[in-house]
Amino acid sequence: MKPNYLIILFLFLSTLSAKSQTEEVKDAFLEKWENSKNYLLEISEIMPEEFYDFKPTERQRSFKEQLIHIKGNIEWLSSTYFTDIEYNRKTELPETKEEILSLIKNAFDNSAEIIRNTPIEELSQTVDFFAGPKSKLQILNLLQDHVSHHRGQLIVYLNLKNIVPPKYVGW
Repeated sequence: MKPNYLIILFLFLSTLSAKSQTEEVKDAFLEKWENSKNYLLEISEIMPEEFYDFKPTERQRSFKEQLIHIKGNIEWLSSTYFTDIEYNRKTELPETKEEILSLIKNAFDNSAEIIRNTPIEELSQTVDFFAGPKSKLQILNLLQDHVSHHRGQLIVYLNLKNIVPPKYVGW
């Protein structure tokens, strides 16, 4: 009889450990997400509004378009893969730098709230994605990776305008 109790105890502790690790992943994401938001807002603040329409080449997005693209991707991935809310791609384009910064902040904050409220066990669920089936954990990684990709482009835009980017924050 004693070996059965040991097996049950082992399985129970293994389950707790797996749940704890998943919670750590979610907490780490949310911490990094907040820092990512603040870093992007710093980059957005430092670019003068007069350069928000700047684009290095004709085939690239302007600084403002990059920010709107980041915002839209955050809203799309968060709502589509973590809620039952249908994402509405049609949004009015903001006119001012202040409006854009507010939209970026709200997109990050709303996404964080959605992720915070997502049950831990859902992160291992597989969802249909245009690039093939992905877990919700992979969608979290995509959220952060997409922001990082376009934020890097924005840093190049700052450098092309001889504006010193803010100090890097990667955690």
